[in-house]
Amino acid sequence: MSLSLIQTALELGLICSLTTLALFLSYSMLNVCDLSTDGCFTLGAVVGAVVAISGHPLLSIPAAMLAGVCSGYITAFLQTRMGINSLLAGIIVNTGLYSVNIAVMGGSSLLNMNKTDTVFTMVREALSNTPLAGQNKLTVSLIAVTLLVILLTLFLNTRLGMAIRATGDNPDMVRSSSINPVFTTTVGLCVANSITALSGCLLAQSQKSVNIDLGSGMVTIALASLLIGRTLMGKGSILTQAIGMVVGSFAFRMVYTVALRLINKPFLLKLISSLIVVLAISVPYLKEQWPTIRRRLAWRKEKKVC
Repeated sequence: MSLSLIQTALELGLICSLTTLALFLSYSMLNVCDLSTDGCFTLGAVVGAVVAISGHPLLSIPAAMLAGVCSGYITAFLQTRMGINSLLAGIIVNTGLYSVNIAVMGGSSLLNMNKTDTVFTMVREALSNTPLAGQNKLTVSLIAVTLLVILLTLFLNTRLGMAIRATGDNPDMVRSSSINPVFTTTVGLCVANSITALSGCLLAQSQKSVNIDLGSGMVTIALASLLIGRTLMGKGSILTQAIGMVVGSFAFRMVYTVALRLINKPFLLKLISSLIVVLAISVPYLKEQWPTIRRRLAWRKEKKVC
């Protein structure tokens, strides 16, 4: 595999690891399976693109994250105030966001940013006369991921962060401890969706274009990356787990790139993603069950000999 493919996988892995970290917060910490990830990812991409096209590339990042907060709040509102199941609430929000994203894009399904200043072009100019010239995508992605891992680790170790983690572990205990699980769930989903939107914003500016289907399948990719990272890094401290999400995202992109290069058929992209998810889920389980399976096989072998 060429060095350029490895670098591309690393850049994409870092950007998409932000979505994995968002899923780590909502799925692993808060114990909520948020299926609005695909729509929220695209929302962050289109809002960031529209703001950047209007001439404010730096403002596009907080604008995209604020849009993600709104998406997370609506999802949490449906769950906590309307009594809608978390899975169904995510599906409803994801469906509604499709129309919202089209509206933000001005009725178009594609936005071209080839002539638009973005965060990446600004960093490219700043690094033009340094040893990091031409590494603007990697630099921006690495800075974003490093800052987010640090901030997320600090946040989850605060009193509010520990309340969010406790809500995911045992909401009844949290309720009996005078902590409002509605508030912690809302905050957790708002933070998670803001991170997802940030990931979409950076990917859109990196690719210099936004398609309405940009976020399609992101929840599958993020889930696979999360499970791979958990398998590789284990269940240590919050920092260790957060780093595992980044490692898992890069590992997923590497496997994805190798598989796509070997098969060389773009229409199999979704199938490849699904197979990687199956492997990421089943391998830890089979590893845990392997001693039992080995004993059964040995017993059957002895029975045949007798």
